[in-house]
Amino acid sequence: MTKERSKPLKTNTFLSLRDYGILINTLVLIFGAGVLLYFLQHQFQEVQAIKFNSFWGSMLFYFTLTVLVSKVLFFLFLLYHYFKYKPIASVTDEELPTLTIIVPAYNEGFFVFDTLKSIAQSNYPKDKLQLIAIDDGSGDDTWDWMKKSKAELGDFLSIYQQPENKGKRHALYRGINLAKGEVIVTIDSDSLIYDDTLRNLASPFVVDKSCGAVAGNVKIQNLKKAIIPKMLNVSFAFSFGFIRAAQGQMKTVLCTPGALSAYRKEAVMHCLEDWMNQTFLGVQTDIGEDRAMTNMILKQGYNTLFQSNAHVCTNIPETYGILRKMFTRWERSNVRENIMMSKFAFSDFRKENKLKPRILLINQWMSIISAYPALIVMVLSLVFYPLLFLSSTIISVALFSIIPALYYGIKYSKMNSLWIFTYNLFYFFTLFWITPYAILTANRRGWLTREQNEAIPTDDSVMNYEL
Repeated sequence: MTKERSKPLKTNTFLSLRDYGILINTLVLIFGAGVLLYFLQHQFQEVQAIKFNSFWGSMLFYFTLTVLVSKVLFFLFLLYHYFKYKPIASVTDEELPTLTIIVPAYNEGFFVFDTLKSIAQSNYPKDKLQLIAIDDGSGDDTWDWMKKSKAELGDFLSIYQQPENKGKRHALYRGINLAKGEVIVTIDSDSLIYDDTLRNLASPFVVDKSCGAVAGNVKIQNLKKAIIPKMLNVSFAFSFGFIRAAQGQMKTVLCTPGALSAYRKEAVMHCLEDWMNQTFLGVQTDIGEDRAMTNMILKQGYNTLFQSNAHVCTNIPETYGILRKMFTRWERSNVRENIMMSKFAFSDFRKENKLKPRILLINQWMSIISAYPALIVMVLSLVFYPLLFLSSTIISVALFSIIPALYYGIKYSKMNSLWIFTYNLFYFFTLFWITPYAILTANRRGWLTREQNEAIPTDDSVMNYEL
């Protein structure tokens, strides 16, 4: 890996003729849906009459109105905190805490070598760093690449091999018990960090003594390899740059991502055994370790922050099959951890700022509670008013895509902001079933068969970037 690979990626990603074709077709589809909706006004009036002339229709109307109004108010709530957000500037070398960086790896091959090299190139004081890489029983050549990294980096890197694949939580647990630093940093083994990432990530622990965890700013590395990463890019940018920034201003980031996060060791050790032995409905939990750790640190009364200047580039799925598995795992974790958070969020869990975490949690629950009513309405509408449903849905999705599109267009690239329209339509028509299915199967274990060298990020909040 060269030095340049750990530098920020260009946001104006090259668009091929195929990309232009997809974006143009998306806009044509939205325009066509608008024209069709205009000619179906008589059906729309029939639906309106049903809503107001029947009990269930009225209930559905007022439920939908309540959800819509709450989402608008919640967006304004986020917008207010977003404009107030500022990342904490880096402190001096003398003030920086000692770090233990843990890189768990499973079937990552040469990616882990690049990751470890990018960490070694950080401008963090080397005498304050402890780097640990753990091979979680990989079936490929991951261990060989770790040994190559060890040969190149020397005593700066310590490598360990699990006797068998036990899951990411077990690998992290082993690394945490070996940690000597005041702050523990976790980085996914297919991710590259920037030169100043570590110092920006660690500085909040010095400035805010109540800081228990810090979330990094995740960007997509494999943008040019497939359409799915390009589509997801705007969603990632909005999820981290806008939503997590707002949560960070509230000092209540709900999930510190597995790709890059930092934790105060004292807080981690206080909940480590509970985290390692966590169960849900009597079943041992082996997914959602990042959200679970965040919850347990929040429960102790600590602040959880976000550093927009602590960047990491990671790979994401490039195929539909792996994407749906990732989203299913994320949403199962989301259901579980919302339940866990509900057990303490309405108690006196910290001295101040208790209302904002509760508002964030209520918004999370509204998305889950409305999943089945929305599914029922969708099925009925598709059966009785198929053209009206399809056209109105496309227009509605387009309208809700405007906010992240504007955000990305203003901050990065106007042309690439159009991908959010394609992605949201793709998600609605091919992945709408994820949340209802995840609710029914929330107690299931497993990463849903991780594929060799197939990236599956471990953050469960990107999918639900929408307000």
